Amino acid sequence: MTLPTQPNAVRLRVWRNLKALGCAALRDGAYLLPEEHAGLLAPIAAEVREHGGTAMVLTLTANDATQRQEIEALFDRTEAFTQWRDTATTLQAELPQLTETDARRRLRSIADALQALHRTDYYPGAAAAQADADLASLRQALDACFSRGEPAALPAHGIPRLDAAQFQKQRWATRARPWVDRLACAWLIRRFIDTGAQWVWLADPASAPADVLGFDFDGARFTHVGALVTFEVLIASFGLEADLRLQRLARAVHYLDAGGMPVPEAAGLEAVLAGLREVHADDDTLTQAAAQVFDALYAVPPPSSTSPSTVPSAAP
Repeated sequence: MTLPTQPNAVRLRVWRNLKALGCAALRDGAYLLPEEHAGLLAPIAAEVREHGGTAMVLTLTANDATQRQEIEALFDRTEAFTQWRDTATTLQAELPQLTETDARRRLRSIADALQALHRTDYYPGAAAAQADADLASLRQALDACFSRGEPAALPAHGIPRLDAAQFQKQRWATRARPWVDRLACAWLIRRFIDTGAQWVWLADPASAPADVLGFDFDGARFTHVGALVTFEVLIASFGLEADLRLQRLARAVHYLDAGGMPVPEAAGLEAVLAGLREVHADDDTLTQAAAQVFDALYAVPPPSSTSPSTVPSAAP
């Protein structure tokens, strides 16, 4: 499409309508929607023509799978989900200072904003699933803050709540040569769940001994559930969701293990753990060294309750 430079109000209205539909920009004046939503472009094209512009609605076909992936990448909503997550994190940090009415009003607004994002996320990926899990965690944190004394609701995805007292001095098993999720789980288990935990490193998870508690492999007692990685499942299982420092760590572990929304700590954490893996050939020694890294990250104060500023995007 092309539009006359004046009146500017028409240009802004057309651009806002295209943005509200979640259109991807192929280039200046060329906007994309999945074919099944092409009918939404017809009213916009009609308005452009009514104001002296030109507009055509065409069908674009990718030449091959690589080109199709490039086109779909133009619809990537990871940045928008990350900005949404920042707002949700701010609310969780501010819960102790809010009244229940204000907290639930803001939660509704955050939930509505996520639904709006989903409506324009035409090719959902890991970020969308992670946002849904984050919203469920936020709801639980709010209920825990304002509904004290009532029975705890099941965490997201129906993960049963467990009593750490029933999991003491256990033998915990996972795949040998642990990486981010397994290293984080080992730290979490020994620090928050079972201080007397012993590790069993499995060369073949299919042959795990019957008397161990498995984590982060197929068939293990604790492993991925829905969009949650094993570290997040353990947090939910033992009722640790209200700990904002753990939630910050969980976001980094999730991103490094399953993708989704990036976080500032992830690159540094990955680099340090990769270095430790090169230095330590013994898995017990590696786990002890990694625990010091997670201890240090956990010691960083939780995020400030100051709401992040929102910078509006400039119109083309």
